[in-house]
Amino acid sequence: MEGLTKRYGDLVAVNGISFSVNQGEIFAFLGPNGAGKTTTVEMLECLRKPTSGKAFVLGLDIAKDQMAIKRKAGVLPQDFYTYERLTVRETIQYYAGMFNSRPDVEGLIKLVDLEDKKNVLFKHLSGGLKQRLGIAVALVNDPDVIFLDEPSAGLDPKARHGVWHLIEGLQKQGKTVFLTTHYMEEAEILASRVGIIHSGNIVALDTPQRLISEHGKRNMLILKETSPKAVPNIEKLGIKANYDESTGDVTVHMNHSVTVSEVLHSLSNSDIPFGELQLRRSSLEDVFLNLTGETLGEEEGTA
Repeated sequence: MEGLTKRYGDLVAVNGISFSVNQGEIFAFLGPNGAGKTTTVEMLECLRKPTSGKAFVLGLDIAKDQMAIKRKAGVLPQDFYTYERLTVRETIQYYAGMFNSRPDVEGLIKLVDLEDKKNVLFKHLSGGLKQRLGIAVALVNDPDVIFLDEPSAGLDPKARHGVWHLIEGLQKQGKTVFLTTHYMEEAEILASRVGIIHSGNIVALDTPQRLISEHGKRNMLILKETSPKAVPNIEKLGIKANYDESTGDVTVHMNHSVTVSEVLHSLSNSDIPFGELQLRRSSLEDVFLNLTGETLGEEEGTA
């Protein structure tokens, strides 16, 4: 896409963004509510018309080839819902009819691990099983690209990991997955590359590892139940340390020039004891906070 923009009056929901998604990758699009991620995806799905700019899906123009894109793309909307009194098998058959396609229904049921639920009514499925069924529905037309909007939102950890396993399986089949999420862990585990959108603008785009290396905080070493004397001792090494009076812990902000062993050696030479040692590595959450000054839990609107 190039210069993709969506305005609603004076509100600029998507502000001239440009990026590409590689064939066969899992691409994660991160941002809080109101950042513009859902608006962007709905333009790519041909559900909203852009104000300006251009974009292509599978080489097809979203302004001219909407029907062709819809035939070749699969879509899982957030909080997938369908007719309550259809079974799992009937739901897949129903949506296959809408696309005039003839998928391997039993194969799709097996793919999403719903074989023992195939005759269960939709209304009796748990949230995680409904999302699995939604993924099966998104595959009835054997799409080349699949848009998944918050596929694990509201799920418990076990159900969330089940959905992640399915998404990894889609990539192994050679499909391109465009994943919209506000779960940093989900993006860090699944995605080949990550795009971060904030206030309608792309603020970062790269692999999770490179984003963390470039924009994340340094790793933090936490020394439990340590003397405050540890702080000036450690800072002599040229790194920052903080003492928490309420817990007695010292947090050391590591950098590439000082190793953990050097910190521990310095404390040992000064006879400064400490309890448990914890090492916390930087994450995409740190990247987002560093780039935007916000956390993904902060609401911004509905764009």
